[in-house]
Amino acid sequence: MNKQIDTLAVSTIRSLCIDAINKANSGHPGMALGSAPILYTLFSKHLVANPKVPEWANRDRFVLSAGHASSLLYALLHLCGYKVSLDDLKVFRQLGSLTPGHPEYHWTEGVDATSGPLGQGIAQAVGMAMAEESLRANYEDGGTLFNHYTYALCGDGCLQEGISQEAISLAGHQKLNKLILLYDANQVTLDGALDLSFSEQVKNRFLASEWDVLEVEDGNDIESIDKAICKAKKSRNKPTLIIVHTVIGYGSSKQGTSKVHGNPLGLEDGKHAKVDVYGFDHEDFFVPEEVRTLFKETFIKRGEEAYAQYEKDLEEYAKKHKGYFERYEATLKLDVAKYLPNVLPDFASGSATSTRVASGKALNALMLSLPNLIGGSADVAGSVMTKLDGGVNFEPATRYGHNVNWGIREFAMASAQNGMLLHGGLRTYVGCFLVFADYMKAAIRMAALSKLPAIYLFSHDSIAVGEDGPTHQPIEQLAMLRSIPNMCVIRPADERETYAAWNEALKSTSRPTALILSRQNLPLLEGSSDKGLAKGAYVISKENKKAELVLIATGSEVSLAIEAQKILLAQGIDVRVVSMPSWELFLDQDEAYQKEVICLPREKCVSVEMLSTFGWDRFAKFHMGLDNFGASAPAKDVIKHFDFTAERLVKICLEARK
Repeated sequence: MNKQIDTLAVSTIRSLCIDAINKANSGHPGMALGSAPILYTLFSKHLVANPKVPEWANRDRFVLSAGHASSLLYALLHLCGYKVSLDDLKVFRQLGSLTPGHPEYHWTEGVDATSGPLGQGIAQAVGMAMAEESLRANYEDGGTLFNHYTYALCGDGCLQEGISQEAISLAGHQKLNKLILLYDANQVTLDGALDLSFSEQVKNRFLASEWDVLEVEDGNDIESIDKAICKAKKSRNKPTLIIVHTVIGYGSSKQGTSKVHGNPLGLEDGKHAKVDVYGFDHEDFFVPEEVRTLFKETFIKRGEEAYAQYEKDLEEYAKKHKGYFERYEATLKLDVAKYLPNVLPDFASGSATSTRVASGKALNALMLSLPNLIGGSADVAGSVMTKLDGGVNFEPATRYGHNVNWGIREFAMASAQNGMLLHGGLRTYVGCFLVFADYMKAAIRMAALSKLPAIYLFSHDSIAVGEDGPTHQPIEQLAMLRSIPNMCVIRPADERETYAAWNEALKSTSRPTALILSRQNLPLLEGSSDKGLAKGAYVISKENKKAELVLIATGSEVSLAIEAQKILLAQGIDVRVVSMPSWELFLDQDEAYQKEVICLPREKCVSVEMLSTFGWDRFAKFHMGLDNFGASAPAKDVIKHFDFTAERLVKICLEARK
């Protein structure tokens, strides 16, 4: 180990962080400066990746959970040969730059996960480690295809967020021994010293959660950090936490205080840190040639050699395991369209099935043709129907299993699903009651932002939940999900629409999909259509001659709208019923189709949905919905209490007709 070149490299990295943040007059130098030796050690001595092929399937994954330290990651990516230039560092946090304020997947090469909302990076890393284990076990000689480590860097803030405990508990239970979490323990948060808000024994917390814990007393001690990572990589049955005691804003005259957490050092203090403390007396954004050479001979060389060997191994694997290799190539990019059935099964006329049960049937049917489908629920598999019949649980002894028991960890479940999709090679689903989508919202938003085709199965979708009452009866959750950009929400009306909804969810490769499912049985509707669902809305029950009104309904309320249509026709009033399972899919269609389906102006349209009416104004002026909390009683009594009946809908239609 050459301490002199190590010191020069770390000084270069720290100086690049100072310069980028100063030039932007915005950023978080504190952790970037304190953690620089940690990431230098990881990238120069351990991390295996190829900057020329940044999406290489078998690379080590790295997640910067504390995404506010992004300047540090960008400095490393530049030195490691990724497409992050000095000019990119000079436009840190500027509009359209490759170096945004927090790392963004799909935007900057070398960024394995969008991060920044504290704690989610840890859970995403857990999901990545789970994916690596699952894939390795589900291929013949799978270690040839998938055999890598997952690393994450977190700070004190990440470990205060509740999701962190959900995630570390899950990782310990799953014995994810190839997961290594590096913890920058600088004892400072934005508002002041850590002890103002946190007195937890972090080491004991992780030990209690079945992790190995290592400790480095001096955050500048590269040799000790290196030894700790080496030891962590040898773990056989536990994930590892490496606690590194650092000094926030190391080198600044304000080091060790909250003043350096999120404020640029400025020219004077920046010069003090670079020259007086680091001994780095150069112009801004300077990189010594010996530092560039160091990374060429370490990170870049190691990655290119590993990739070249992998390509050779892959060639041999393709000859030896042709079928598995074809699956590997077909599923790596999350596109499973070739595996989906071309036709739906026959459905029994006159049958009635809850859409949660229909979803379970569809899932089990799809599993027969989708070898890379994996998922589960937050301890409600029997209620949300997420369990594969005869399937094996994903556990340390049976990594090939496809049923994941997430436990009561909704937020970590959703975030870990993001990590599994970020890893690549698997298609995933998670489930819980719709009302608890609130617990998952931040992770759902992250999936949408990251363009991940996550699938959420949300059952118990209305006040028809019944006796569990208003705490478990969703009202505003559907409006919340619809408000998320790049999100597709589908609320099917019957078994046929449910199967079609699964097809649409699995066709997606760039946006998440939420399937909103009923607890109660719903009749198979005569006019329901898989092709109609694919367009988001369609005429499910035509008017007799000329429509005076259009009833737009979703889910369980479609049959209610059809019932009201019959009553109105008997009174000489002709209406059209539109099933609109998905706003998003409908708005994807051209204007001509939209006007063909909703043939009247919004002043002559009525929305019908047993949830919040928020947002429906874009389609209809009149609404039959529920803008207050529910009540505890049997479902039929709750529905009657809130007068969600065909007779009431008829009254609303008569008012709209005036």
